[in-house]
Amino acid sequence: MSVARKWVFPILRLIVFAAIAAALVKLAFFGDPASGAGGDSPTGGVIDPQVPVMIGTVSNDVVLSGTVRADDAVPVKAPLGGEIIQVDAGVGSVVAAGQQLAVVKGPNSAGRMVTASIVAPVAGTVSSFSLVTSQQTTAGTVVAQLAPPGFYVTAPVQPVDRYRLLDAPTEATVTVQGGPAPFTCTNLTVNTPLAGSGSGDPDNPGGDPGAGSGTTARCTVPADVTVFPDLVAQLTISAGVAENVLVVPVTSVLGSAESGVVYVVVDPETGATEERQVTLGLSDGVNVEIVNGLEEGELVLQFVPGAPADPGFPIEGPIIGFGG
Repeated sequence: MSVARKWVFPILRLIVFAAIAAALVKLAFFGDPASGAGGDSPTGGVIDPQVPVMIGTVSNDVVLSGTVRADDAVPVKAPLGGEIIQVDAGVGSVVAAGQQLAVVKGPNSAGRMVTASIVAPVAGTVSSFSLVTSQQTTAGTVVAQLAPPGFYVTAPVQPVDRYRLLDAPTEATVTVQGGPAPFTCTNLTVNTPLAGSGSGDPDNPGGDPGAGSGTTARCTVPADVTVFPDLVAQLTISAGVAENVLVVPVTSVLGSAESGVVYVVVDPETGATEERQVTLGLSDGVNVEIVNGLEEGELVLQFVPGAPADPGFPIEGPIIGFGG
């Protein structure tokens, strides 16, 4: 009896192993007949997020970070070469436009001895003055500097924002950090230096080309507003408002000024799209006006294919489509 047991269990073990091996071979090479051609298989796919073309309002407000500066010093030049015979001002003197600062005596173009007044070209404070009585000077020499009593706000403009400022107004709203209530500054200009002109910084004309070069916006602070040099200021330029116009997210457009390309959804279930040229209007950095090329209600891709999703446009998740 013990001899029979000795041989029976090894034989049973071999039979079990053989059955398992046969089952594995069948699964590996022949598959499961129950999953034949008659069974259903999922055909789901991920469809890119879609948004409709809508009616909206676009406010083209360009917000820049800037600084308050004192008006640039104005040079005072001697109108005549000769001897200084009278001095009427000095450093720190507050003068009016046209006020006499000194008198010079010398020969005119005909060789006759005459006297001429050296006057302040603008109102301000004398910040530099190099004249003393009996001193000799020549015509055109800078003999003094005047610091005007005014201020302005200047701010760098990013290259991409220059498209939004093609039709910039002549005024802007200024908010000074820790200063008075927001106010309107005037004489707004947007300046871009010409190639090879040196510096684009109005505080450093002709200076180091690498220091402060680029496009800048500048406007004048009203005389009745109290500010100080080097204060941080926010400059808001309103370059137009478009109401009741077709709009799409800026992320839907390949291009950001004048013309662009959108991907119009021709089959919402499959996500099939076609490229379409559009004419662009104002942009507020979030939405862009569509002047021509789309109709209200059409679906477009929320993000240009291949471009990273903009975190400023959150979505619940990808749109999933399933077919039977």
